[in-house]
Amino acid sequence: MSGPIDFYVSATCPYCMMAKRLLDDKGLSYNVIMVDNDMAKRREMEERAGRTSVPQIFFGERHIGGFDDLSELDIDGELDKLIESGWS
Repeated sequence: MSGPIDFYVSATCPYCMMAKRLLDDKGLSYNVIMVDNDMAKRREMEERAGRTSVPQIFFGERHIGGFDDLSELDIDGELDKLIESGWS
């Protein structure tokens, strides 16, 4: 595996909850980074992702995107390939 999964979230975000469920269903562990009241973490997320919305998901240094992006990877079978490859 090449790096941890970083998962930037907000406590009340339904898309964050759906992304969490999908990651959990895949048996993945991840670092939850709450951005609700932490402006430094929110800026970090925005700089890394180039986006302001949550969730933002990173497999190592690879930016996956938000829930829609993660879900699309899963539907296309690409998420399992990514997991099997160790994020390459």
